[in-house]
Formats: sequence, structure tokens, C-alpha cells
Amino acid sequence: MAARHARAANADLPAPGPFDASTVRRLAQSMARHAYQPPDEHLPGPIDSLDFDQYRGIRFKKESALWRGQNLDFQVEFLPRGFLYRPRIDMFEVKDGKADAIGYDPDLFTYDDIKLRVTDPIGFAGFRLHYPINRPDYFDEIAVFLGASYFRAVAKGQEYGLSARGFANGTGEQKEEFALFRAFWLEKPQPGVTAVVVHALLDSPTVTGAYRFTIRPGDETIFDVETTLYPRKEIRSSGIAPLTGMFYFGPNDHAHVDDARTAAHDSEGLSMWNGKGDQIWRPLTNPIDLQFSAFADTAPKGFGLMQRGRSFADFEDLALDYQKRPSLWIEPIGDWGDGSIDLVELPTPNEVNDNIVAFWRPKAPLAAGGEYSFTYRMHWCWDNPWTTTLARISSTRIGATDDRKGRFVMIDFTGEKLRTLGLDAKLHADIGVSTGEIRNVVVVPNPYIQGWRVTFEFYPGGAKLVELHGTLNNDQGPLSELWAYRWTP
Repeated sequence: MAARHARAANADLPAPGPFDASTVRRLAQSMARHAYQPPDEHLPGPIDSLDFDQYRGIRFKKESALWRGQNLDFQVEFLPRGFLYRPRIDMFEVKDGKADAIGYDPDLFTYDDIKLRVTDPIGFAGFRLHYPINRPDYFDEIAVFLGASYFRAVAKGQEYGLSARGFANGTGEQKEEFALFRAFWLEKPQPGVTAVVVHALLDSPTVTGAYRFTIRPGDETIFDVETTLYPRKEIRSSGIAPLTGMFYFGPNDHAHVDDARTAAHDSEGLSMWNGKGDQIWRPLTNPIDLQFSAFADTAPKGFGLMQRGRSFADFEDLALDYQKRPSLWIEPIGDWGDGSIDLVELPTPNEVNDNIVAFWRPKAPLAAGGEYSFTYRMHWCWDNPWTTTLARISSTRIGATDDRKGRFVMIDFTGEKLRTLGLDAKLHADIGVSTGEIRNVVVVPNPYIQGWRVTFEFYPGGAKLVELHGTLNNDQGPLSELWAYRWTP
């Protein structure tokens, strides 16, 4: 009880009351002036040590969803605390300029094990957002906010795959910090409005932040994100618009995986459109050791973790439907200045673990006591949301050379520009390497994809890390995006 009384007396913590566009920002700014106060993680005995199956056996009742039966396009279901999701996350509904707390009741849930029904007012861990995205008579789950500052979403016809986060700090380093969305404000939409606004308060020992998500589900689900960060301490390893995915193996990287399927991944490549206008494709890998890559840039036009394989044959997995996983493209709004698009690839022994992270890292540290705003649009999509005249890499395949001393690389290029070329077109490939030797570069039409194929042999010698790059060209210059690849043994 003492903790709850202290909480009620602390004006820096979320509470019901008047609400406007600046409320969460003012709260985050005020909290940043004081030491971090973690949220309540205490759980009553029966749910203090839930395993995954027990947690999954506690389900929110659909008939209890927020806004159900009110002729609105959105409904909200709340998630219980327990298992990995211990912190109590405050939930508010906003209407008519006022925020009201969304109360917890154990009878909002059903229980596979009735002993897990506790009457303590423990609150919620997160929420699921529902919308009739696939057919007009059923509210599909289209987004979920759960765990630290993680959230996921889908477009029409998709299934969950990669995740996003509000903020990253120290990713790929020994002491990574995971900030928490500790409160949400859900604006009640008007009838007939197909967008919903969610506000979130970010908090950690290092930083606070105010987030405003305008969410529009559809053939491409859009999140317009406005965020303002208030560092408590200097942050040298910040990550803006971080994306988290899984890459277990694919045709380019399966030497260490004995698996009957063609591939297993949520995302297969990092796509970048830099401030100079260069379009870059970096295939992902599952390395033996952690790999950190930084692509320096100024005012990037966008980046994303993309899933280009869209047929069942690309994966041969009846259960997991990897071909239906979303791509996620980040479109900066405004000039983000100098920095880098960073990629972290971690080794994983299976497809359970997320092992890929990509984000924007500002060049200058975020100073303690400062205020930093970033606005961007998230495209949960099937493909790049922007058009290009350049051919794109549709696949990268790598195996051993005949002499078993090198690697044989096949890159397929597709695109409208290539379809108009005759089979006698004079094309060549520009392949570069940071060390080692490239041999026997061959460029041929690939009529099965209405594109072209580049093959070459790569001999790394004794190198332990090699950067390769290449483009498909004609006499006027590059016809394709830039293929950029990091090879490690």
C-alpha cells in the first residue's frame, strides 16, 4: 500500500485528468529532471512465476474489448501481466479532452487454470489493437504493444513477423538498455474514422520520451510517429526508429544450418535509400560472431528490414508462412542530419530468437538535459513503398566453388527496366571486394524471372571479414541498386 500512496502523490507519474497534445511531452520532460523510478513489478503468488503456456492460457474476453459495440472501426483488448511481462503499464482512454484510467478486473479474462485468477488490482502489461482489415465483419488483430518499448503490426493479408521499438540504447554492446513504454493513452476515434491515435510515455534510467502514433491499417499499414526524447544522461549509442527481426538461414547463408526448408527468416535484407540518392541492398546473415555494420549518411531518405521472398517455394514452411511476414520501411520526415544506418547481426542457433537490429544513429551524442525530436512514417508493407527505376536484387545465393577453396556467388536482378532489354543486350557487372580475389564474373539473362543473373567466384584467402559490393551495368552506368555483402567464415 505504501508504494501505491507514494505513486499517487508523485505528480511526475501518469494520472487521470485533462489531456491535450502536449500532455505526454510535459510529463516526459518533468520526469527527466528526476532519477528513474521503475514501475511496479510485484505480482501475487499464483502468477509470480508463470511459464509460457500458463501465460498464454489467460485470455482477454472479446466481448469486453474497449469500444466494442459502439459502431467504431477499432477495438482494444488488454494483455495480462506475468511471464516475461511483469511491469504494470498504465492505460488511459482519452475522450473530450480528458484521460480516464482503464480499470483492471480479473473477469475481463478467461483462465485455463482458474487458480491464476487473482483479485488484486494488478493492471495490464500491454494491449492489442483490432480492426476489420481483411473483411468487414471481423475485427482482426492488426497491432500489439507488449514488452519494453516493442510493438508489431501487419498489413492486409499478413501475419506477424518483425518488431519495432520506441528507442534503442547500446545495441550490440555489452550493456544494452531497454527503455519501457510505461503508460499509454488511447484516443477514442470518431465513427467512420479509419485511423486511431495512441500516445506512449517512454522511460528508462537514461531517457524519457513522448510518442504519438497515428495508425492507419490497410493494404499498407501506416504508423505516423512523432517523438520527443529527454535524456537523463548523455547517450552516445542511441538508436532512432529501431527495427528487430530474425534471420536464421537463407540461400546466401545456410552452410551452418541443416534444415529441409529453403529458408527461415522474418526479413532477408536491409534496404537503404541514402541522402545522396543511392539505393543499397544488404542481404542479412546469421554469423558465427556478432557483426556490427554502420552506413554513414546525411539526411537519409529511408531504410527498412525487408522480406522480398513472397512465394511458398521461397520457404517451404506450411506452419509459419514466412512469405506473409511484413516488411517495415522507415521514412524520415524532415532532415535527420548526420549519422549512420546501423545493422547488428547476432548469431542464433534457431528461429526463436530475434537476432537482427537496424536503426538510425545520430552522429552527435544526445546530451543530458536536452530535447530531441524525430518524426517518421513506418510502412508495414509487402514491398518498398516508393517506386524506383533501378533493377533490384531478388535473390543472393552462395555456395562452395568447385575446388572447395572459395565461394560461388549468384545474384539475380529483376525490374521493369530489365524486362525491356533484349537477350543480346550488352550488360556487365562491377564487382568490388575489400580483400581477397574475384574471378570469373559472368552476366547472363535469366528468362525464368525476366531478369538477369550475375555469377562470380570469390576467394577470401585467410581473411576473416570481407566486404563485397556490386551493380549490374550497361554502357551508360548502373542499372541496379547496389548489392552490399559482408562475408565471414
